[in-house]
Amino acid sequence: MTGAPQDTPIRVLFLCTANSARSQIAEALLARRAGRRFVVASAGTNPAREIHPEAIVALQKVGIEWAGRVPKGIDGVRDTLWDFIITTCDRLTETCPAFPGQPIYAHWSVPDPAPATGQAKAFSETVSLLSWRIDLMLALRPELLNRAAAEQRLRSIGIEAPADVAQPLAGD
Repeated sequence: MTGAPQDTPIRVLFLCTANSARSQIAEALLARRAGRRFVVASAGTNPAREIHPEAIVALQKVGIEWAGRVPKGIDGVRDTLWDFIITTCDRLTETCPAFPGQPIYAHWSVPDPAPATGQAKAFSETVSLLSWRIDLMLALRPELLNRAAAEQRLRSIGIEAPADVAQPLAGD
């Protein structure tokens, strides 16, 4: 995206407040599916002490082992030149920290599954929604798109929802 050769991986950072569920799930899904095409990480502006246990269980159900990981703060990723920075938490849409270079920012609103009454179902729906959005992202051919087109498409992915996924939960 920065004019580098096509064999240079695209760098994607998923941001959330706590980095304990949504951004971790997005990182895990993209890392699993993208192979060497992407370098992916996640971080939080106020990281939790641990990844939510239901996030780990939901990822295990789709064949991704994520146990043993810990939430990360933005200090560890702030100096990296990211191509895409995708927020998954509505709280960050207005307060997303600035990063060096000219990353494409996009917001993929994902309801926080942690406060849901049926947490297992809410986390499963979070995995489904993020999985669907990541599939759309992977279908893009970034090397053929100009910066403005890629930015617009990534942002539009954040407001789309598949027909078979429940509508977002109230609140965040």
